[in-house]
Amino acid sequence: MQRFEAYLSTNLPKVTSFHPVYEEALGAMLQAGGKRFRPMLLLSIVDAYEPMLYDSALPVALALEMFHTYSLIHDDLPAMDDADLRRGHQTLHKRFDEVTAILAGDALNSDAFYLIAKAPLREDVKIKLVELLARDGGSRGMVLGQAIDCYFENRPLTIDEVKVLHTNKTAKLIAVSLQMGAVIVRLAPDVQKDLYDFGIDLGLLFQIQDDIVDETQTEEEAGKTTGNDADKNSFVNLLGLEETVVQADTLAKDLQRRFEDFDEKLQTALQPLMNKYLYRHKNTSS
Repeated sequence: MQRFEAYLSTNLPKVTSFHPVYEEALGAMLQAGGKRFRPMLLLSIVDAYEPMLYDSALPVALALEMFHTYSLIHDDLPAMDDADLRRGHQTLHKRFDEVTAILAGDALNSDAFYLIAKAPLREDVKIKLVELLARDGGSRGMVLGQAIDCYFENRPLTIDEVKVLHTNKTAKLIAVSLQMGAVIVRLAPDVQKDLYDFGIDLGLLFQIQDDIVDETQTEEEAGKTTGNDADKNSFVNLLGLEETVVQADTLAKDLQRRFEDFDEKLQTALQPLMNKYLYRHKNTSS
């Protein structure tokens, strides 16, 4: 984590211009902290199998964090969640203005692919990485999830439809973080698929836990706007808090069982993240 944070702090977007706040806006949410869950998943895979490639993978890890941050900036906009707080700080449209937030998000989206293209990795690997992030972050992935989320606000979905929503909006970017790490170290296709499938369910658990956080924590505790899901198709709204916690427990136990089937290198590398996040709903629902 420290190596990634050091890399991020020295590789923030630099833009020479007479615009008074543009460069500041590009880096504001990146510097505001966050879990760094997606880049750490990728780097854990690389560190497990090819630690000599760790530094070469840092630009790709930063690309994931940039892409995720762009999605948060846009998610917080008045047209979507209209949130005031993110990562313990004012959201970008509150700190600056809506236009600046939109454009900063757009820039981070594009810059993510630039970072991958310039990473010191094999060309065929970089092409695959671009393909995967575009697939799961674009019209068939995260953006689709956002579109469903926004369109069906105040229109109840079934639980299966909610799972489709959050598989796209949240889970695919978590799953592809694991897969991109596997591509960098050239793991076999069947191992890549196992990691991706594991990541989809890990991402769904992550979203369920976030729904529990929204229901049970204050803005100060969560570091972001909470209580904003009243009109949303969240797991808590459909199932109630108690049943949502049961669902989180069931999914976490299944993920733990599947995690134990991974090889020793992978378990050792990912164990700290699993320890931190697999049962985090236990700390928020009490």
